[in-house]
Amino acid sequence: MPELPEVETTLRGIEPHILNLKVTNFIVRERNLRWDVPVTQIRRYIIGNKFYSINRRAKYLILQNNKGSVLIHLGMSGCLRIFLEYQEPEKHDHIDFGFINGSYLRFTDPRKFGSVLWTKNPDQHHLLKKLGPEPLGNSFSGDYLFKKSRGKKVSIKNFIMNSNIVSGVGNIYAAEALFMAKIRPQKVTGKTTLSQLELLAESIKSVLRNSIDLGGTTLRDFVGSTDEPGYFKPQLMVYGRKEEKCKVCATELKEVRLSQRSSVFCPKCQS
Repeated sequence: MPELPEVETTLRGIEPHILNLKVTNFIVRERNLRWDVPVTQIRRYIIGNKFYSINRRAKYLILQNNKGSVLIHLGMSGCLRIFLEYQEPEKHDHIDFGFINGSYLRFTDPRKFGSVLWTKNPDQHHLLKKLGPEPLGNSFSGDYLFKKSRGKKVSIKNFIMNSNIVSGVGNIYAAEALFMAKIRPQKVTGKTTLSQLELLAESIKSVLRNSIDLGGTTLRDFVGSTDEPGYFKPQLMVYGRKEEKCKVCATELKEVRLSQRSSVFCPKCQS
C-alpha cells in the first residue's frame, strides 16, 4: 500500500504539472472503485476551472479549486502519473484529468481499492474530520502520545497505526519507528513511559522524513509519479526482514502477528 511518504512523493511529483492549468477533460473508464466515483458532480465543478492548490492529509490528496476539492486516495495499489500528451490507457488506467496544455493526470489502480471523490469542505468530510494530527506537524509529540495512551491495552504498534490517534503512520513506518525507539511492537500501550513515547514520536518523524527525502519505499504495486522507484527500501531495519540478522546487533529478527498484520522486531534491541 502506498503510505504517507509515497503519497507525499506523489504530491511533489505531480504538483508542478497540474497547478493553475485549466481542466479541459475528465475521463472515467471505471467508476466502481472503493466508492463510486461521482462523475457528473466532479465534471461539473472541475471542467473549465483550475486547481490552485494540492495538499496531503494523512494518505489523502486534496486537489482544490474555487468550487471545492477532489479527494484522492491511492488505496492498496493505486498511483498517479503525469503524461505530457495523451497515451492510450492500459487495463487498470481508470481515470484521466486532462489539461489545456494537452497533459494528463492519470489514476491507475489494479485492485480498485482507491477512491476519487468530491467535497465542498475537506475538513468536514467524513473520511478526514476525525483524523488525528499529522505526524510531521507541530501538534504531534511524545506528550500528546502519552496523554492518549494512558489506560490503553492495545499494542503500541496498533496504537500508532490508529488514524484517529495519528494520521498516516502505516505498517512499514510504524515497524521502523518502533525499532528506532527500541520498543517492541507488541508492548501494551498503557505501559509505555513518557520518555519512551517522546523517543517514539521523534522516531516516527525521522523515519517519515528520511523516506520522503529518498522518495518513499517501493512496494510491488507502487512506483513514483515519474516512474522512478523509491530508495528508502534498502535502509529498512526490520520491515520484511523476518529471520534475517539485525543490522545493529546481528540477532535473528522475530515476527509477531498483530491484528492480522505481521510485525518484525529485534528481541535484543527492542524491549
